[in-house]
Amino acid sequence: MPSRLIKLTILATLTTLLSGCYERHRTTDSLCESYPALCAELNVNDGQCRIQRTNLIWQRFDVQKNPTDAEKFKELQFTYDYQKCLEYAARIEPTELKERKSIRMNALIHSYNSLKRLNLELSKSPDPDIIYYRWSQGDQNALRQFLLLEGTQKLETPALQLALATYYTYKDKEKTLALLKHALELYKKGDRIQPEIIQSLATISHQEGFTQNAYIWATVGSHFNLPVANKEKLAALYPMADSKREALDNSANKITNALKKGKFTADMMK
Repeated sequence: MPSRLIKLTILATLTTLLSGCYERHRTTDSLCESYPALCAELNVNDGQCRIQRTNLIWQRFDVQKNPTDAEKFKELQFTYDYQKCLEYAARIEPTELKERKSIRMNALIHSYNSLKRLNLELSKSPDPDIIYYRWSQGDQNALRQFLLLEGTQKLETPALQLALATYYTYKDKEKTLALLKHALELYKKGDRIQPEIIQSLATISHQEGFTQNAYIWATVGSHFNLPVANKEKLAALYPMADSKREALDNSANKITNALKKGKFTADMMK
């Protein structure tokens, strides 16, 4: 390759890299100047809801670049956060610039319209997380769609296994426990474990009379700093010989270590 062409190629590469770096680090104000539609009808230049507004603006930018259902779903979630903040902020009487209250009210109305639009755009999405969201909002068709995915790779995430377990909680306790344990099997080293999974395992085990399992899961929960009974209360709730308690504590320690390493298996509870 001629040396001049090599130099031009290197220069083009550096320009692209610098452009990408600038793109990632531009300020929200400059983003609004470049793409005013992203910030239209928001309460810009207002101290109220600044964090939620900034998150929403940048997520709208991500959707503009990559308009997938997953990105739109993130925008929907950020819009909810922004709306909740605005519902409070719209009630505040500004000491100066009285027009700010009307700007906040307009932004709040805009957030309702945005949510309506996003929900409509996602109403036919095959994404399992979005299907679960629609089910959680009362869509019974989405529930049927979600259940049809049971046993497929699409639900093989801890959050979706927990969602499936919630459906079976009042229908099949044994299956619920199996789903919750499988959810824990799907965690990798360093992942943040959803506390509801361990809490549900302890609660259902207790309700079903599996006292040793309930004790183990409660102890595991304490290792993850979950709000469970202290040792004294657990001892009163689950009376047993010291040798048995020591054995269960050892099991809880092994399970805790396995979860932290991403090596938990349901067989560890047998």
